[in-house]
Amino acid sequence: MSTAIINTLLEKTKDFSIEETLAFLANEYKDKVVFSTSFGQEDQVITALIAKYDLPITIFTLDTGRLFEETYDVFHKTLKKYKIDIKTYFPQTSAVEELLNNKGPNSFYESVENRKECCFIRKIAPLTKALKGNSVWITGLRSEQSENRKDLHLFEYDGKFDIIKFNPLLKWTLKEVEDYIEKNNVPQNLLHKQGFVSIGCAPCTRAITPGEDIRAGRWWWESSHKECGLHQK
Repeated sequence: MSTAIINTLLEKTKDFSIEETLAFLANEYKDKVVFSTSFGQEDQVITALIAKYDLPITIFTLDTGRLFEETYDVFHKTLKKYKIDIKTYFPQTSAVEELLNNKGPNSFYESVENRKECCFIRKIAPLTKALKGNSVWITGLRSEQSENRKDLHLFEYDGKFDIIKFNPLLKWTLKEVEDYIEKNNVPQNLLHKQGFVSIGCAPCTRAITPGEDIRAGRWWWESSHKECGLHQK
């Protein structure tokens, strides 16, 4: 993928608002623009914008089979409020069965390698299926979320999935996200009010304490880059 395409997108949208850029992408790439949501605060902001402007962008989510009940609750509330379709992708049943039969239900606690194996089966493989054949992938990534995300750009090419990635909230602060949600009455996961800033699978996520890094609650038992592989370069 030539950097010229990324530079062209940056030039054409440099004076656009987020919603204008979303509309531009939806028109430029027609039915090949997708948005992945995990129903976190950032993703809920983008969902609200897509719904508000009735943009022809496909919204999908990955159901790993081990999500919090509160995540399913906000999923349901989002469908009811915005009257939109959210396509769900699941991990391959045979792969999950093989993992549990060979290593048990909690092998991810035993090593980073095991954890990444679980993440691959439950998240990366379904994501690969969801992104296949599409041109633009919209995410809710923010640069202040982790050290690994500080080097991300508004538009970039993701070679792993062969797709253009658009990160509209990249420079937003957490306060800006929370203010938008409050002002626009956007449904949000109740766990956010209980110290959960970044929410993933239930066994792999805990609340953080004041002063801790935003991603400290993810895979809290290990020292790593706190990524599952979805957004690593």
